[in-house]
Amino acid sequence: MAREILTFILLLVATAIVWAVNLTYENVYLQNLLTVLLVATATYLVFEILLIKIGTRRISDKRTRYSLNKVFYVLSIVIFLVVSTLLVVSDPSSLLVAFGIIGAAIAFALQDVFKNFVGSIIIMAGSLFRVGDRIEIDGFYGDVMDIGLMNSTLMEIREWVDGDQATGRISMVPNGLVIAHTVQNYTKDHSFIWDEIFIPVTYDSDWRKAITLITEVISRESDEVTRRAEEEIERLGEKYYLSRSVTQPAVYLKFTDNWIALYARYTTDVRSRRVVNTRISKLILERLEAEPAITVASQTETVTLIRQDTAENKEETEKRV
Repeated sequence: MAREILTFILLLVATAIVWAVNLTYENVYLQNLLTVLLVATATYLVFEILLIKIGTRRISDKRTRYSLNKVFYVLSIVIFLVVSTLLVVSDPSSLLVAFGIIGAAIAFALQDVFKNFVGSIIIMAGSLFRVGDRIEIDGFYGDVMDIGLMNSTLMEIREWVDGDQATGRISMVPNGLVIAHTVQNYTKDHSFIWDEIFIPVTYDSDWRKAITLITEVISRESDEVTRRAEEEIERLGEKYYLSRSVTQPAVYLKFTDNWIALYARYTTDVRSRRVVNTRISKLILERLEAEPAITVASQTETVTLIRQDTAENKEETEKRV
């Protein structure tokens, strides 16, 4: 807060100095500069101090407060530019020409910068994602750490690391990507995802008992997340048109040439997928290994060797006979 007050005081001092100089040396450029400083001071007071530093303090949720501060910041810049231009340029016709020339120059020379700026407005106004969300856009996966005017900062996941875990790299993703690419948000309106574990068993195994044992394990381990998922889906149904989704754990069966494929499907927290997957896989393996009637299958190959006798071997064989 001290930094913002100091900046506001500096703006007031600069405005007062330009006003005093303009009283002594009246000049149209000084008057325009004074107008711009007045608009900048008023905009800074309203948005940076009253709204951002004081107004949003009452909001307890950190992500909501952060997103709102970003919106106010963008609005302050837009309002400052528009109001300053309207006050400085008095002739409406020249104002239109000025806006046209500036717009054409921006569109041609700074199209990427302009696209990223528009993307930031779309992100904030459209609530595509917020700080803390896990997203994927144009092949970039990560947890959102910051949403700037030009780029969004992600803590990268995946790449050479499996299981949706962090790599440790910081990714700077241009906001303009949201204009032409689909944004996948893992945590926009709920905190869970579905995951599956593949378990192959041999055809001579007791597959019915295997399904029973696997169902017991995944039901016990995902019980809490399943209950929360049902509540969150109920809320989703109030916001979107959503067909009823099955959140209860289940085991699905498929025949293959080598084994009976069993797929254990269950719900898990977005950020705990690998940990939960490992724990459930270990428990399933322990239960199946304890059952003599169940054998976990593996890829096997049968190699047949055919011995071809050469002429020398035939002669040696004939001599022996």
